[in-house]
Amino acid sequence: MDYTLRVGGEAGQGLQTIGGALAKIFSRKGYYVFTHQDYMSRIRGGHNFYQVRFSDRKVLASKEIVDILLALDLNTIEIHKNSVKEEGFILYDSESMKKKFEGAQFIDIPFRKIAFDVGKNSVMANTVATGSVLGLLDLGLDVLNDILKMTFRGKGEEIIEKNIACAEAGYNYAHSNCPRCEAFGIPEPDGKKLLLIDGVQAIGMGALVSGCKFYSAYPMSPSTGILNYLASRAEEYGLVIEQAEDEISAINMTIGASFAGVRAMTGSSGGGFALMVEGLSLAGITETPLVVAEMQRPGPATGLPTRTEQGDLLFVLYAGHGEFPRVIFEPGTPEQAFYLTNKAFELSEKYQIPVFIQSDQYLGESEWTFENFDFERLVYNDYRVREKDLEGVEEYKRYKYSDTGVSPLAVPGEAGKHLVVADSDEHDEEGHIIEDSETRIKMVQKRLLKKLPLIKKEIEAPLLYGDPSPEIVLVGHGSTYGVIKEIVDIYSKDRKIAMMHFSQIYPLPEQDGFDYIEFLKNAGLVISIENNASGQFAKFIRAETGFEFTHQILKYDGRPFTIENLKEEVDAYL
Repeated sequence: MDYTLRVGGEAGQGLQTIGGALAKIFSRKGYYVFTHQDYMSRIRGGHNFYQVRFSDRKVLASKEIVDILLALDLNTIEIHKNSVKEEGFILYDSESMKKKFEGAQFIDIPFRKIAFDVGKNSVMANTVATGSVLGLLDLGLDVLNDILKMTFRGKGEEIIEKNIACAEAGYNYAHSNCPRCEAFGIPEPDGKKLLLIDGVQAIGMGALVSGCKFYSAYPMSPSTGILNYLASRAEEYGLVIEQAEDEISAINMTIGASFAGVRAMTGSSGGGFALMVEGLSLAGITETPLVVAEMQRPGPATGLPTRTEQGDLLFVLYAGHGEFPRVIFEPGTPEQAFYLTNKAFELSEKYQIPVFIQSDQYLGESEWTFENFDFERLVYNDYRVREKDLEGVEEYKRYKYSDTGVSPLAVPGEAGKHLVVADSDEHDEEGHIIEDSETRIKMVQKRLLKKLPLIKKEIEAPLLYGDPSPEIVLVGHGSTYGVIKEIVDIYSKDRKIAMMHFSQIYPLPEQDGFDYIEFLKNAGLVISIENNASGQFAKFIRAETGFEFTHQILKYDGRPFTIENLKEEVDAYL
């Protein structure tokens, strides 16, 4: 069982409310869910849609062809009617659209009239529409009623009762006026409890469980969700959340909080991160732990602010003046985002470096279902040096030379008799400004050359999925994980095919345990798949390893890959 529902209309018509409610209902009933949104940057108007795929098996990407189209305006039908399966359904309100459609696909449901007649308010038309979809599928109203009670608990019992009545009326109308609905034949799920979560929530949760106590950012799509999530948990978990006046302030506040002794994080998109770059170098030379969420959207400049792209990899890799180590993680699922955010805080504190969680609008706002998180996998080590750790120490040197390049990281005000000195100029072991070449050489070796080999040992090899001796290898990074994995499953029935997915991007892992470059060389056909125009990841791999991808599939229209369009691209090479 594998169905896709698309809710389309204008911004402001409640697409997210309907789609989000249905996604929750499907997941709470035990179905696996994958959602994604396509919306314009306008506050009102413009065509948008919210897509929900639900199944009795794990689903990891969106499809182009849908089973149900819930059209809230006429434009949605004109744009998407050819994407509906022949045996599928289009739900619409002819009275609101002032147009009647003929054909077995179309089910005319008077959303607004039912809302006015039953709820005495046409604003409840979205509740009617949500109930109609459930009636079409014969899934019952128990979960929706629970959601309505929770959603409107602050508005009084009368509003709750009217919404429940509207949902029931929509349910019954669709169920009674759909003679072909039995064709769906949805099986009962096995009752498992599933967690429905999107990428930005997963990053926020990963920060919480890692002990983050300070988050500063300036709102910028699609990173704003992290700010919103952490702000909603601030009182409960003792966080300080600062909406800064700009991104320059945000990163410098975060560096200050980290220097003062707490785990701190900031986030933005490409345009905002461009303003953070000078601060990034400050963190580099002062060796201040810093975690940055860089959520990509198509550029340059404002670009397509509500769309998706993997266009910032090389920017983040080379951002900042001077040489200093950094780590870049690019999760492929919300689950990976949760664990990699935890690892980002661990490595940032352990090696006193900036660590990036890089993602994009697609992963950030797509919802996935998971059975649970394994909290045993989480790591928390306190690497800060405080007064008790400095007892008996006669001389504290913030930038003391060491075999690992890592120096003791004391907390100002908690170092007893010792002074904590940090400087953005080149400095000696104590933190005082220097000009001599000998100290400069030692500091560069300490900050960069000694740390980097140790950091590389912390990086995990890319994930290999599929045939262990494949003829075809599809290579991706970050948010392409789900769609590539499903494509491999499709082809694996009659071809020796595998996926290699990178989520721990830089530095590249050592090849002692798994020589992934040799693995690629031994395959007959290797295709790099990216959401950008220039093949940035392929360039990065060539620069670091010498391996060159001779085949690439690149998508840069601001939209993610769907299963159908990626399969069509792969077919062209076979």
